Amino acid sequence: MEYEFTLKYRLAAADSDADELVERLGAAGCDDALLGIGQPGRIALDFSREARSATAAVISAMKAVKKAIPTARLVEVSPDSVGLTDIAELVGVSRQNMRQLSLVHAKNFPAPFHSGNVELWHLAHVLEWLKARGTYRIEQPLLDVALVAMQINLVKESNLIQGEVRREVRNLVA
Repeated sequence: MEYEFTLKYRLAAADSDADELVERLGAAGCDDALLGIGQPGRIALDFSREARSATAAVISAMKAVKKAIPTARLVEVSPDSVGLTDIAELVGVSRQNMRQLSLVHAKNFPAPFHSGNVELWHLAHVLEWLKARGTYRIEQPLLDVALVAMQINLVKESNLIQGEVRREVRNLVA
């Protein structure tokens, strides 16, 4: 099956030559990715990868990037953190429709992980909720990739939790 996802990395200063990066990435097996270099010191790789599972697709891509650019640091795997506009586009409805859905079903619509002027959701949670409703066609590869992306991003962030906070909070957020 084919899976589409994006890996975003922060680069070391020594890894600034885009042509060299393309060569190294291609040699490491990332010839199924488009390289974006819009932000200085960052790259984004848009993959369209054949694999037996979303996990295998994303992990194999991450390993290939690590082989090509050992000093690169993962920033994010996407799709994961999304706003209502992003969700609406992926599902094929208007933003207003998605907003209305979140308001009408406020008690059981997935809670955002960030609330404020901008609200952000884990895409996987919203896609699972929409799929369970049975009124939206959710492509399984998209849901699978969203679940893997969320898990990798959460593991990456949880590695930053240290000492007493890690011990005390683990039982409070479950």
